[in-house]
Amino acid sequence: MKKMSFREVIAAAMSEEMRKDKTIYLMGEEVAEYNGAYKASKGMLKEFGHKRIIDTPISELGFSGIGIGSAMNGCRPIIEFMTFNFSLVAMDQIINNAAKIRQMSGGQWNIPIVFRGPTGFAGQLGSTHSQSFESWYANCPGLKVVIPSNPYDAKGLLKSSIRDNDVVIFMESEQMYGDQMMIPIEEYTIPLGIANVKKIGNDVTIVSFGKIIKMALNLALELEKKNLSIEVIDLRTIRPLDYNTIINSVKKTNRLLILEESWPFASISSEIAYVIQQEAFDYLDSPIQRITVQDTPAPYAKNLIEEWYPNKIDLLKKIKKLLYIN
Repeated sequence: MKKMSFREVIAAAMSEEMRKDKTIYLMGEEVAEYNGAYKASKGMLKEFGHKRIIDTPISELGFSGIGIGSAMNGCRPIIEFMTFNFSLVAMDQIINNAAKIRQMSGGQWNIPIVFRGPTGFAGQLGSTHSQSFESWYANCPGLKVVIPSNPYDAKGLLKSSIRDNDVVIFMESEQMYGDQMMIPIEEYTIPLGIANVKKIGNDVTIVSFGKIIKMALNLALELEKKNLSIEVIDLRTIRPLDYNTIINSVKKTNRLLILEESWPFASISSEIAYVIQQEAFDYLDSPIQRITVQDTPAPYAKNLIEEWYPNKIDLLKKIKKLLYIN
């Protein structure tokens, strides 16, 4: 075991896969000479050289298209966005090309490509740099969407994503790059599409993903001391979504709360709530609850951020509402 940060495991996962397969390369803004905007590719240029660690101009549309074209010709690119907010200018390439080429070619081409980089709220960065687009990408058939919540999962999931023969959207967080965990020295992978029950409980099921799940887990551990048993499920993969783990948990706890840091309308929580009422309605003892950010662009002022972003008080109120307690 070795203690490693989130940024270190991202670099390690990419490097381990690149050593095995010479068709894999990394391309994006500042990934080479600068070691990555968040140092998530530190040391990789020195090991793999300029032909496989490629700095690009500020042109997400352009280098995304190059990556897709190279994937059609036998390469397995990893495309880094400095933030997924910047992926919006490459949406045509991702949605209209990468996600659809396999079907439109009758299976003649598959696109083994990973688009990765930070997502979601990361402090006082303004509304155009504080957005979560997982529901946008998950809405599109042909894309897989992965959002790890810790360094251990990040390494295993990224290795699986790189090996996958489909398009994978791999979303990280600026606020997690410094998080540290003990990581096995031996190689491991985590399969896509399987959620992780991080804490077993009997009274309420909380479903979440990404960095915000730490809030749910911390509160669940506190409530354990007050004889409230909370089950916490980390989705890890948004598409494909592990419905069965959620359904089985709700059948046990009879109550469901979904926590995410995206806008409420047409969110991941909307999809989960629909499926649960369809598949486990008779097991529910109270209406499904959810917590999201407020339905506005992210504010800049700290006092407004506190009102906009989910917090521990919001979470506790929803748990009490599910349990019909004051």
